[in-house]
Amino acid sequence: MTSTKRHSILFIGLSISLLIFILLHLFSGQLKITLNDFWQSIFDFDKSNTSQLIAREFRLPRMFSALLAGAGLSLAGLLMQTLFNNPLAGPYVLGINTGSSLFVAASMMTGFSFFVTDAGLLLTAVTGATIFGFIILGFSLFVRSHVALLLIGLMLGSFTGAIITAIQATTSAQQLKAFTMWTMGSLQQTRFDQLPVFLFIFAAALMLTLFLIKPLNALVLGERSTEILGFNLKRLRILTILATAILTGVITAFCGPIAFVGLAVPNITKMLFKTTSHHILLFGTMLLGSLFLLFVDSIIQLCESHFLLPLNAFTSIIGAPIIIFIIFKRMA
Repeated sequence: MTSTKRHSILFIGLSISLLIFILLHLFSGQLKITLNDFWQSIFDFDKSNTSQLIAREFRLPRMFSALLAGAGLSLAGLLMQTLFNNPLAGPYVLGINTGSSLFVAASMMTGFSFFVTDAGLLLTAVTGATIFGFIILGFSLFVRSHVALLLIGLMLGSFTGAIITAIQATTSAQQLKAFTMWTMGSLQQTRFDQLPVFLFIFAAALMLTLFLIKPLNALVLGERSTEILGFNLKRLRILTILATAILTGVITAFCGPIAFVGLAVPNITKMLFKTTSHHILLFGTMLLGSLFLLFVDSIIQLCESHFLLPLNAFTSIIGAPIIIFIIFKRMA
């Protein structure tokens, strides 16, 4: 079987699986909701209709959040792994998520009304992710060891975690509760009226990434080869960090910090597709990322009648063994 045919079969299989999980995700729950209810909730909304209200305010935002967050974090992880030539790189491990969380913590617990608005939260989350992204990029220019860079990312995360703890110790009980709930990660925090903003920012970051496919393919061959092929390495680094920061920041703002998705999914995609071409990996990673987060959230929904399972905790439970397996596989 040729690689092109194999890739086509994988894309078809992932697309069908994604469609099935979208339907399962939308129609799960104790209250039965029809396709017509979903249609009406979008185009002819009647807030007195309970089915339409649940469809519009809960199920549709949650489903779209899973799609966008899964695809966005996975894409951000792929960009980090290519930029740093490190399969264990990712927005969570390298501290970009933590930087976003630090700025959100400072904004949510300062008491200024602007910072608790949608615009304020988005601005602080993307700013934090961007700053910490460039900090890691700066370290990578001097530290060539993969392990050392990961350790720096972990130490940066510990450092910002300590600052967040200090901020929490001085805030009110109400603000502390709101921030603690946010840090657990949830796909239920996004409102229906926020979806266009979420989708627009995600699409902007994706368009930027599409322009980077060719230089990213060259970067797989090495930095020297990238420059020989005529690509501006400095500009590539800046734009890659910017795309990663936008994706990580907007997802962190709307859904809270979500661990291991950006680390595990790109590695699984590379194992499935067996290619280094970002024309394939980019779309395969996004498909698999959306599918992964829909699967995780579907399980969370099934457990809701018995106990509440935080999204961030569950992605870590699933993601950590996958990463351990990948490490051992590479060492074998």
